[in-house]
Amino acid sequence: MSSPENEPGPGEDLTAVAPQLRALRRRASLPLEAAARGAGLSPAHLSRLETGQRQPSLPMLLALARIYGTTVSELLGETVADQEAVVRAPDMEPTRAGGWTYWQAGAPGRGMQALRVHVPHGAQGDIVRVHPGEEWLYVLSGRLRLRLGDTTHVLATGDSAHFDSLTPHRIAAADHGGTDLLFVHTLLQSPTATLCLGPTPGEMP
Repeated sequence: MSSPENEPGPGEDLTAVAPQLRALRRRASLPLEAAARGAGLSPAHLSRLETGQRQPSLPMLLALARIYGTTVSELLGETVADQEAVVRAPDMEPTRAGGWTYWQAGAPGRGMQALRVHVPHGAQGDIVRVHPGEEWLYVLSGRLRLRLGDTTHVLATGDSAHFDSLTPHRIAAADHGGTDLLFVHTLLQSPTATLCLGPTPGEMP
């Protein structure tokens, strides 16, 4: 099963993220231990991410972005002109992390972040997320298994969900071909904001 500390697959080179992770953590005035705890990682693992010895998965990047009050785009060192309101399809370069593929569908520096995401079957399906904010998603293709608290929903193409992110939640592709989503979440501009990734069954917390 997948876990918050899984490595990306072959060819998913995100080593350029390492110095940015350290710089943004320091900008947020967070010690290594506090940032790691908020992201559900060990301090040693976060240290290896910051030195390029390990590569982060997409859920890790989302967790760290929320903790640092920034966006995945900034974590990756991507920049978009402040006044740019339109993102053209040819400019949406795919990024692969932890089996997921995503495309930035919005500009940085906003109060929310928009992504187009492909969730492969079986990837990160056992990671439980709990954090302040709101999330909205829309199923573009395939079927999505969404667990909110104790209730599991299966969303088909064209279905959507809008929920409070303090509700424990997890998502997984219900079809072997994976699921394509539009995904929007609010960005937390406080360095004390955290997203907790629960351990998968059978793992030590």
